[in-house]
Amino acid sequence: MNHNPQSSDGKHDDDSALSDFLASLMDYAPTIPDELVEHYLAKSGFQCPDVRLIRLVAVATQKFVAEVASDALQHCKARQAAVVKDKREKQQKVIYLCLLSFRISFGLSDPLLEQDKRLILTMDDLSKSLREYGVNVKHQEYFADSPSTGIDPASREE
Repeated sequence: MNHNPQSSDGKHDDDSALSDFLASLMDYAPTIPDELVEHYLAKSGFQCPDVRLIRLVAVATQKFVAEVASDALQHCKARQAAVVKDKREKQQKVIYLCLLSFRISFGLSDPLLEQDKRLILTMDDLSKSLREYGVNVKHQEYFADSPSTGIDPASREE
């Protein structure tokens, strides 16, 4: 038998840390409401009267969503940076220098240096991020500009 006093102290420290954490969940109001977590847990067949466990699931879900959103944002930034780089490479250097000298002479700035700071998060960015966590998302293509969108193929006039 192992009667090492250090191993029992370490276990006691872990137990007290877990107890403290679970007690702190009673005072914590997570972003995801308890009722929503309870609904989805019940829908999956899990019943638990302990509010601390419900809030633990809410905190874990909140962390997961935050990490996925952060990763999707990184994919978005990388994608948009590649688009900007591609546009710069395609500029004709002589025309660009002439326009730049003209703009500088009138005190205007370089439009290529003033990049659009808005980021557009796409479903592809989100799908790539979720794929890193083992979640495969398949979304149907949406063609908003198609004149036959929403029309039964049999009733189309061709």
